Amino acid sequence: MEHVTLKVQGMSCDHCVRAVEGAVKELGAAGKVDLAAGQVNVQFDPAVVSLDKIKEAIEDQGYDVVQ
Repeated sequence: MEHVTLKVQGMSCDHCVRAVEGAVKELGAAGKVDLAAGQVNVQFDPAVVSLDKIKEAIEDQGYDVVQ
């Protein structure tokens, strides 16, 4: 398992948290949003899903991954 912290812009409420965490979960990874820090802590198995796919899923929800 790998752990990464992604800086994400545009998250501001509980809906944002659910959207981002849900998108990450659908890929078979685990994500925990820290709204105050504007970050998402992600735990994933690179054999199952790539970091690029995780970033893409977050951006598909309307947020900008800046790291």
